Amino acid sequence: MKYFLAVDLGTSAVKAAIFDAGGRRVALAIEEYQLLTPAENVCELPAEVYWEKFLAAWRKVLADSKIDPEQITAVGFSSQGETFVPVDATGEPLRNAIVWLDNRAGKEAGAVEKQFGRETIYKTTGQPAVGPIWPAVKFLWIKNNQPDVFKATHKFLMAEDYLIHRLSGRYVSEFSVYSSSLVLDINKRALWSDMLDFIGISAEQFPELRESGSVVGTISPNAAEATGLSTDTLVVTGAYDHAAGSIGAGVTHSGVISETTGSAMAICAPVNNVAFDPEYRVPVHCHAISGKYFFSPWGETAGMVLKWFRDKFCQAEIAEANATGCDTFEILGKLAAAVQPGSEGLIMLPFLSGTGSPEFDSNAKGVFFGAALKHGKGHFVRAIMEAVTYMIARNVEVMADLGVKLDEIRSLGGGAKSDLWCQIKADAMQATVAVVEESEQALKGAAILAGVGAGVFADLETASNDMVAIRKRYQPNPANAAVYAAGLAKYEQLYERLKDVF
Repeated sequence: MKYFLAVDLGTSAVKAAIFDAGGRRVALAIEEYQLLTPAENVCELPAEVYWEKFLAAWRKVLADSKIDPEQITAVGFSSQGETFVPVDATGEPLRNAIVWLDNRAGKEAGAVEKQFGRETIYKTTGQPAVGPIWPAVKFLWIKNNQPDVFKATHKFLMAEDYLIHRLSGRYVSEFSVYSSSLVLDINKRALWSDMLDFIGISAEQFPELRESGSVVGTISPNAAEATGLSTDTLVVTGAYDHAAGSIGAGVTHSGVISETTGSAMAICAPVNNVAFDPEYRVPVHCHAISGKYFFSPWGETAGMVLKWFRDKFCQAEIAEANATGCDTFEILGKLAAAVQPGSEGLIMLPFLSGTGSPEFDSNAKGVFFGAALKHGKGHFVRAIMEAVTYMIARNVEVMADLGVKLDEIRSLGGGAKSDLWCQIKADAMQATVAVVEESEQALKGAAILAGVGAGVFADLETASNDMVAIRKRYQPNPANAAVYAAGLAKYEQLYERLKDVF
């Protein structure tokens, strides 16, 4: 039996899982870590933590699965975007990794936008807004504020690159994780020399970029000694986590999109050719599927809004859950299910930390509108679920303007556990919503990439579709179409009326 080790480098945890060639998850381990936020807008993590947590997670899945390490055919990756670490000529980090949440490079973001202009940046990199989140502006920040580090940097490595190097000894990465860096020309699938020249860095300071699912090499002797993995095990390039998750959910062709309602919201809509929105509303990324692209709308707060509401206003439900052993979100879901679609006129803007696509308004705030004496806690919970759904629907509308057809939505993340939330999404968008059997879709996508690289699967699309099973489909209720269409219109109108107040 052939097995694949899948690794997901997340914002707050490293996950590892072992899958067999049939797509069955054999073992899973999660190793969390605490990000360092010593000052406003600063978010870092020692790069060594990624390696240490990977080792711990790998040892757990190895022990739980009781599989011989020699049976691990290949290692594949799913990775957060934007987080990077500069390393010296020996591969040692020169400073902490700067995590994607870090926002200190606002001045540099302004300088980059002034130099190139929004249109050129969007039509080259696929990113419609220039902000302090993107690695290119943070490279410039290091140059301006830590010149010794900048001068000593041999390679700038994304989180995925760093782990690939630790395992293989080689500097290799892939296009999807660089699509949000502002240093990649997504049209040419090559580094953007004009941006590199402006920052003052060279192409040689980055890993070699290949397609996702490409063999980098094998586990190095040093890594084999540290991990117990075989030096015959292949190391394979992975994918940006949203791309990996969509592959793990079988989203490989037009007509099917994925939406992730986790802490944040993310959509992955595959397209065959690169296309740009003339109104700058939708990010475009290189897909993990060779030659393809995907639209990648996102929102900063989604499931996080419901968690915020639970933590701040639902102490009684938390106590009930602790006493009965059930989940607080299940209790809140029952309250929301007792409320009619449309929450009897209560509507929310879920912008607790600004908004991403399509508004890109960092000043936007969360709003409950239309509250009346008739409204209770269940109305507020349902209004939150509907607000996040409207956020998704708004972006689906924008993508429809760009020619994206929608036959089915694959729902991922914590929100996919809620039958009510999935049905609200189906009704609001009048489209089938499907939930897949595997809850760790990004890990499954990483395993599929590993299998393709190892030659076990003929190609990524075939493997993705063959290895993915649907757990449940939610069909839209036409009777609820009108109330949600009205709700979405009011959601959009409310933002437009309030954006100047924000």
